[in-house]
Amino acid sequence: MKELVSFIATSLVDQPQAVEVIENAQDDVVVVELRVAKDDLGKVIGKQGRTARAIRALLTAAAGKQNKRARLEILE
Repeated sequence: MKELVSFIATSLVDQPQAVEVIENAQDDVVVVELRVAKDDLGKVIGKQGRTARAIRALLTAAAGKQNKRARLEILE
């Protein structure tokens, strides 16, 4: 799941070297934390959060195939 979020984020941003993805397991939920450069934050979130919602949907589908639950946190 970490690789999926990393691939999507690096494809979207202008500064792919600044993308940082951390995966933490908390109880039965996998928490994926995404950090990007401050200038690229809007590209990852998208208009009205549509891009972030789409990334979360893909992450949820990937986690569902592994019988897990996942949550994406976009950090500054």
